Amino acid sequence: MKRNLNQITTAAVLSLLLTGAAQAAPSLLTWASFTNTTDLSGLTGTLENTNAANLFGGVGSGIAWAGGNQFVMAPDRGPNASAWNSSLDNTTSYISRLHNVTLNLQQTTPNVFNLTPTLNSTTLLYSSTALNYGATSTIVGNKNFFNGRSDNFASGSSSLNSNNARFDPEAVRISADGRYAYVSDEYGPYVYQFDRATGERTKAFALPSNLGVTNLSSVGNTEINGNTTGRIANKGMEGLAISPDGSTLYGFMQSPLEQDSISGKPGDGPFNRIIKIDIESGNTHQFAYNNVVGTNKSQNSSEILAINANEFLVLERDGKGLGDGSSAAYKKLIKIDLTGATDVSNLSGTNALAPHAVNGTLFLDIFAGLTNAGFAATNIPAKLEGLAWGEDVMINGTNTHTLYLVNDNDFVPNVAGSDMIFVFGVTAADLNGSTFVQQAVPEPSTWALLGMSAVAGLILIRSRKQQS
Repeated sequence: MKRNLNQITTAAVLSLLLTGAAQAAPSLLTWASFTNTTDLSGLTGTLENTNAANLFGGVGSGIAWAGGNQFVMAPDRGPNASAWNSSLDNTTSYISRLHNVTLNLQQTTPNVFNLTPTLNSTTLLYSSTALNYGATSTIVGNKNFFNGRSDNFASGSSSLNSNNARFDPEAVRISADGRYAYVSDEYGPYVYQFDRATGERTKAFALPSNLGVTNLSSVGNTEINGNTTGRIANKGMEGLAISPDGSTLYGFMQSPLEQDSISGKPGDGPFNRIIKIDIESGNTHQFAYNNVVGTNKSQNSSEILAINANEFLVLERDGKGLGDGSSAAYKKLIKIDLTGATDVSNLSGTNALAPHAVNGTLFLDIFAGLTNAGFAATNIPAKLEGLAWGEDVMINGTNTHTLYLVNDNDFVPNVAGSDMIFVFGVTAADLNGSTFVQQAVPEPSTWALLGMSAVAGLILIRSRKQQS
């Protein structure tokens, strides 16, 4: 579905954009949504909850630019809105996957854009070595597939055990040579490197022990209540950035760790952790991010994106809006600078982190931008989660960076609407003194058809309906 600024924007905003009036804030260029109901994984059959194994949805959990108009999008652990087994939080054996998509941004006039999203291929993610499964496994030949079932872990081990099959992708970035996809997850948390062409995991980064939990459960609330340190269940490594030169990853925790939370309120607190990972060596550092901006506080910090080697955008949001049956109120991008930030790896607790926390400044009020364009607060997606830069465009003679924002509809389009893509234009003035450095990526033609060979041998795979 294509939309542009002329379709539902208010007259005042349209006039402002068409006259090229200066404003120190990114402007909404266009938006569109996917109409797909099935993906290109080649899977057939149904999941435990009767959803199709090749169900398309949730793709706004993560998005990464792959050059030109090519992007990679990551759905999360799969559909679990249908009740079938509360002891598993209704999670299913939905195989983790990546979607290679074209987001064709067309400039019809100097100021008007259309966006057409196309799904090109789907790549299933697997390990060639054995993984720990619960009551049911997803193995074909030597491919041990990662999937979303919450019982896929080894008893007595930490949640950081990279042999666990449970995987909840929340963010994705592409390597500088285009060969690999880096994916962060909430269950571990984990950060894995996958071969884009085959979906095989080729590297697992060893994350700091203070991020993991030791008492595991297939029920999220039980896991939260059973631990005093580590990530909060379902609020693990929600965001992932890559430095423009492709050498460093920055994982972003969705909420404070148990040990950084306000007493008695797991996951509630003013500081989220950013984990810096050197891709070659695996060495890590941790920084504290102050999630309080003005008088507002967000406990859903959903994404991080590099502006340059030191500055980043952080996506903060409430859980309100379309999909929640409520009205959105707080959706913002915050700009931060990690230059000179203190490593807090050996610190914990709000008092310890407070003197070292990195503060941010407002970069974009997404809620205001969407409501000014005619979106009712009830129709703004509740779970805006993915963020990526795209190709530059020229608007009225001004070079403009494109910023793609996507939502996770949790595989329930009848409740949360379609998977939408919003495109904002960002000028040098909008960056307010920051220097934008685009990520290094290969020519898109080299990778446009990635994943097609990976599905050829999977056409007959069937996900069987099983009860634990």
